[in-house]
Amino acid sequence: MLIATDRVLAMRCPVCGKLEYHNLSRFWFSDYEAVQVICSCGAVKLVVEPKRDSKFWHISVSCVVCEDMHLHRISRKNLWHGNKVICLFCHDTGLELGYWGTILEVEGVLSEKDDEIATLLNEITKDDYFINSEIMYEVINCLHDIADRGFLYCQCGNNDIELDIFPERLELHCKGCDSINIIYAENEDDLKFIRQIDKIELPRNGFKFLDSLDSVKNKKNRRRRK
Repeated sequence: MLIATDRVLAMRCPVCGKLEYHNLSRFWFSDYEAVQVICSCGAVKLVVEPKRDSKFWHISVSCVVCEDMHLHRISRKNLWHGNKVICLFCHDTGLELGYWGTILEVEGVLSEKDDEIATLLNEITKDDYFINSEIMYEVINCLHDIADRGFLYCQCGNNDIELDIFPERLELHCKGCDSINIIYAENEDDLKFIRQIDKIELPRNGFKFLDSLDSVKNKKNRRRRK
């Protein structure tokens, strides 16, 4: 009988934001020594602590939101022989930080998340719906990259942010506290501005514009949608 003892960790670095796959083998771990998983930039992503006299291992995950480590207590059986992907998340916000499982299972989860943006764009079939369709698509891709790195969330602790698309703008809506962040996507200045943004934090119970400085004077009198 062949027993699989290899797993993969897929996780973005909380420092550089790069997504990497890390191959892990059960035979690399003793019963008492902690092992660090390191990003190619040198930052510690995750620490695995086997417990000799316990069926559970301690997995400490670096969090991009809290800038701290979150401890997960996971059974040895689920880590190495489970059939489902283990989601490593932020205890405070629920933000998904990394995925542990077989290579096929982990790639499947990440593929589903990548497909979300494609589905969103395919729902809008007419290019003339947007004021500038090329700019809009690029801005949406930028938002997708920010969210994929774990840098899109609300101050209330919710990371389940809805995206509403309009001809000239995008509206980020927090379902937790009903805050709204408006991002314009009409011209090169708007695209240049969003490309310079590393993190988007929606204000708790608030309302905010996020657009290029060059466009503010022309847009400051625009009203939010009802």
